[in-house]
Amino acid sequence: MTKYKLIDHTADIGIDIFGNTLSDLFSNAGFAMFDIITDITAVDAKDEHIVRIEGIDKEQLLVNWLGELLYLHDVKCLLFKDFLITDMNKNHLTATIRGEKYIETKHAINTVIKAVTHHALSVRHEHNQWKARVIFDL
Repeated sequence: MTKYKLIDHTADIGIDIFGNTLSDLFSNAGFAMFDIITDITAVDAKDEHIVRIEGIDKEQLLVNWLGELLYLHDVKCLLFKDFLITDMNKNHLTATIRGEKYIETKHAINTVIKAVTHHALSVRHEHNQWKARVIFDL
């Protein structure tokens, strides 16, 4: 199954994300964001972090999840490649994420993402598959 695809969006980057389960969907959303930011194949999964996120609904939970990952990237200079959702309901998730600190001589930053937006945001279950749309502000 395709984890995500880029969609046309003026000035920003949009993605459609797919998953067999809601946990898969959120895991694939994290993967997609870092696949856009860098060459994710160059990132080693040697450091592990536990992330706990709350949201009033699935949509807010997705924005908060991606926002926390972006915060860890921007402020702590971390890159991630593995996203394991270990506990989840529509208002909460706990995840184990793996990656490493950014190394200028090893990692290329392909795209700078400023923020995860609410524009055109959706999380839905249809045809036995979870789908989401997220627009990133560049």
